[in-house]
Amino acid sequence: MRGGRGWRGALRLVSVLLMLNVQPAALAAERTPNILLILADDLGYGDVGAFNPESKIATPHIDALAQQGLRLTDAHAAPLCIPTRYELLTGRYLFRSQRRYSREGLIDPGRLTIASLLKQAGYTTAMIGKWHLSFAGGAEFDYSKPLRGGPVDHGFDTFYGIHASLDISPYFYIENDRTVQAPTEHIDEHHSSGWRSIQAEYWRGGAIAPGFKHEEVLPRLTDRAVRYLNSRAQSTEPFFLYFALPAPHAPWLPRRGLRGKSGAGMYGDYVMEVDEVVGRVLGALQEAGKANDTLVIFSSDNGPNWFPADVRRYGHRAAGGWRGMKGDFWEGGQRMPFIARWPGRIAAGRSSAQLFSLVDILATFASLTGQKLPNGVGEDSFDQLPAILNTSTSAARRSILYDSNWPATLVAIRERDWKLIPWPEASSYFETADEHGEFHVSMPFVPRAGEPTGQLYNLMEDPAEQHNLYTQHPDIVVRLSKLLAQYRSDGRTRPQ
Repeated sequence: MRGGRGWRGALRLVSVLLMLNVQPAALAAERTPNILLILADDLGYGDVGAFNPESKIATPHIDALAQQGLRLTDAHAAPLCIPTRYELLTGRYLFRSQRRYSREGLIDPGRLTIASLLKQAGYTTAMIGKWHLSFAGGAEFDYSKPLRGGPVDHGFDTFYGIHASLDISPYFYIENDRTVQAPTEHIDEHHSSGWRSIQAEYWRGGAIAPGFKHEEVLPRLTDRAVRYLNSRAQSTEPFFLYFALPAPHAPWLPRRGLRGKSGAGMYGDYVMEVDEVVGRVLGALQEAGKANDTLVIFSSDNGPNWFPADVRRYGHRAAGGWRGMKGDFWEGGQRMPFIARWPGRIAAGRSSAQLFSLVDILATFASLTGQKLPNGVGEDSFDQLPAILNTSTSAARRSILYDSNWPATLVAIRERDWKLIPWPEASSYFETADEHGEFHVSMPFVPRAGEPTGQLYNLMEDPAEQHNLYTQHPDIVVRLSKLLAQYRSDGRTRPQ
């Protein structure tokens, strides 16, 4: 009798947990896949053959991944590295945060991230690669003490990587919350002839750890990712690996055997190495016997560092048919290649035009693991699991915001086909670059004489954003401006 009451009590407890959308770790482990999230750095929509058949760059491994799963053709990030990484991890637009990169880690202590969410569901979590969300103290590193505010303080069991982009000093590796070797030496700023100063083999001068070599970073991080996947071969626990590549962000450092192999110069050669990295990691997943039990997601953090002059020089459209590049609020700056593969759950070879943002990853992972987000977290994250699994035709979101943290906090909005950029066209960051690629932006933005004070595009009729309709449709400008102001004042876009 006592044993019978024990079983009935346990069943009642499980029933209550299921009603509350809270899953015991063991149950979550049985019903959810492993997750491998690969985020490229400065990779354009048009660099990948699966999204741009006219690409001058061979990407056979990424193309094969797309053929085995789902391509989202209307997926978006922020136009720059930092806001995208914040939004990916937290499900919240960066402009809502009051924290400052130069002083502190950007993620508030205790804020739910995709890593801490998955830990609640019984996952082992790991991050390898580029963090770029700062640490406590900002750029003032004390290499003798733990680096607080980084990945292991926000849900990751382990971390191995670098603090920011590979062109930003100091240059050193971090393991978990410790400096592997302090940057006690100095390296001079470096540029490549024939390219703008922010392209090719470019890095800033500054402190560097003994033995740190820029060209070895991507291979070393890839080895770590392969090693991690090998270590999961015999484990029955679900795992989450966030592999944040430092490439093809400058410095472009393709391995010697790839140099001159693409049709897009040093940049294209480096993208080919990114493709090889994806192939190695997916091969390790297969060898570990986990490929069929793993949801693989591949995307990029913002558009390519590829100027109009580069398009003319090589005939390669790194942003595809979209206008703009990294930093722009035009589509080329933030429309991303996005691929999801989950054998047996995501139909192979499918393509979808569902509006999607990397900020949606948090709510989507919550749905995947049977959890419900409280109102105070993931304020801008929408559950896109039905769209990814093709179990529902209803659109999860009809509007999206784009934000940037440089040279100031700027926010634009899209609703269905209409996109409002509330500042003049002449003020796009990279359009104002000088011949060396340095950026000179006057704040606040001031329109030229006779120029509209903002930009409005209909992406259905004008996907290349060539016709500014700001003055022709004042009613739409007013409506979208009000909606943007509402989303800003509400502190959320996801309904409570």
